[in-house]
Amino acid sequence: MSETNTKSKRLKHKEDLRRKILEVAKELFLKHGYDSISIRKIADKIGISPTTIYLYYQDKSDVIYALHQEGFKMLATQFAVLRNVEEPFERLKAMGKSYIEFAMENRDFYELMFIMREPIEFVNKNYACEWEEGGAAFEALLVTVADCKAKGYFKQADLHAMSLYVWATIHGICSLKLQGHLDHVVNAHFPEKEQQLSLEKAFDTLVLNLKSIQ
Repeated sequence: MSETNTKSKRLKHKEDLRRKILEVAKELFLKHGYDSISIRKIADKIGISPTTIYLYYQDKSDVIYALHQEGFKMLATQFAVLRNVEEPFERLKAMGKSYIEFAMENRDFYELMFIMREPIEFVNKNYACEWEEGGAAFEALLVTVADCKAKGYFKQADLHAMSLYVWATIHGICSLKLQGHLDHVVNAHFPEKEQQLSLEKAFDTLVLNLKSIQ
């Protein structure tokens, strides 16, 4: 076997193990809570020594931050394809739908990115106010809202406040859905024919409100 092939196999083994560490850690963090899980418990679940994990990550906060980054890379990929939507309000709508789709299809990552406090605590401790991956996602929203304002939408609204309002509202809808609160209220108080469309109707109502903002 050539030296090149041997090196390639080693790199693949390292990458496969890195992904396995993250996959198992994600499962354990979400099932048992961050504080209940140690590097040793992650290692035991995989069948490796804790020392092996330390070759890849400094500690468990480094592990959860790596998961946090993975999730934002996935979200950024979904947002990237929307850059070609020229009409800014349509792009804003598409971003909202894409965000909801991401949350519903990647519930574990969404919880790590936006609900669990540990990843953002790691960011605050190690990177001060810099939040590269989350900042890029919010920057995409800022640019789109700025483009909307240039086309006559949200004329009297502050750019940053409007962007925060859009994100916070959609995040609230997603969080309520993921935690079961939205379905509980809908099932208890909505007519039966409207129960299956609660998430879509909430988003459509937000879109109507955004259109009416001067």
